[in-house]
Order: sequence, then C-alpha cells, then structure tokens
Amino acid sequence: MKEPKLIIYIDGGSRGNPGHGACAAAIFGAGGRLLAEEGKYLGRCTNNFAEYNGLYLALYAARRLGAHSLEIFSDSELLVKQFACEYKIKDAVLRGLMEEIKKAASHFGKLTLSHVPRSKNIHADTLVNEILDNTARAGVALNKSVAMENAKKIRQPELF
Repeated sequence: MKEPKLIIYIDGGSRGNPGHGACAAAIFGAGGRLLAEEGKYLGRCTNNFAEYNGLYLALYAARRLGAHSLEIFSDSELLVKQFACEYKIKDAVLRGLMEEIKKAASHFGKLTLSHVPRSKNIHADTLVNEILDNTARAGVALNKSVAMENAKKIRQPELF
C-alpha cells in the first residue's frame, strides 16, 4: 500500500537508564486513519538510544509504506533539537546512529520532526510500555520479537 503522506508519533524509553528499552511508532495516513503500529524491544540501552531508534524505526516503516512526505512527532525535545543540529551530540554511539537516521531521512521529499508534549504522544508511549511490560512478563531471555508479537500483533521488522 502506497501512502504519499504519513503522520507518525514516535517514542522510546528504558526502564532504568540504562535499562530494558524499546521504541515504537504509531503511523497514520493523511486522513488520520491508523495504518500501522511498529515496535522493537532493544535490550539494555539508554533512554536517548531508545528515542533515536524510535525515529529510525519510523523512517524504515515509512519507506516500506512508500511515503514521500512525513510529519513526525516526538516527546523528546533533545532528539528533535539534535536532529535539527541545534544541539551537539556528544555520545559517539548516538552520533553514529544519527548519521544513519539522516541517511534514511534523505529518501523522503519532505520530512518534519516536531516536539510535542508527552500528553500528545500517548499512542506511541503506550506501545513502548506494552513492549516492555510483555517482555518483562515473558522473561528477558525470550526472543525479542516474540514478546511483542504475542502481546499485540504489532509488526516488528528486524532492523538491528
């Protein structure tokens, strides 16, 4: 299915910092219809790493859906400002991941990444918490993708 314009809400989080982390994206068509929910259990990571991966996951999914234009919303002001090059990225791992994100972003004709308050990002936040809750219930040794797919048939591509 080709969707020329997508509206995407992303989130990432870790329980503990670092701790068990996950990222997610809620993807809507231009008319506001929910098209997909994407999620990924990340293992032990920092909150910032999880937020970055939420954006990377969204870009991967949007490309798969054939989008040309993206409006992406995140409750991480740090991620938004680092993506816009307003803040420096001190961590080498995050710097490398941002390079990959920028490369993936270059495939789109138009892309905006905007900050929203957490209260406006409930869908993506809920997805992240479902992944973490279900992974905790299933046990950390469980295959990463199985915990998510068993919980709520959310497509979980192998990105990493």
